[in-house]
Amino acid sequence: MTSVVQRVKEASVSIDGEVYSKISKGLLILLGICKGDISGHAEVIAKKIIDLRIFSDESDKMNLCVRDIEGEVLVISQFTLCSDKAKSGNRPSFVNAELPDKANALYEELVKEMKNYYIPDRIKTGVFAAKMEVKLINDGPVTIILDK
Repeated sequence: MTSVVQRVKEASVSIDGEVYSKISKGLLILLGICKGDISGHAEVIAKKIIDLRIFSDESDKMNLCVRDIEGEVLVISQFTLCSDKAKSGNRPSFVNAELPDKANALYEELVKEMKNYYIPDRIKTGVFAAKMEVKLINDGPVTIILDK
């Protein structure tokens, strides 16, 4: 699993021009499920994301996690994170992305694990495999890449 974790002031995802989910201050997670990812990876990444200390404390040090600030989380599936990074040309290959059924199951498992570690109502999602438009205001900007 590869995830891009962005600290945001707000974020939303729209499908067919309609807002599907939106959050205020918190984390936007772009999640790629790659071949070889297993159930245990979802639990590890979910806990890591919820406990990731990238929010500022009263001394302006990154010491607080999303739980500490009572923020929200928006998780969006993004198979393009499993690309070969266009290593052999200019067109990336996505052969490393997991098959849709298995990827969806692991995506749902990660979301479930996040809800086990944090307030379930504060975890929002997009729709797996849908064509989505994501809007965000990155706070910082702060962007962290996590791999399994």
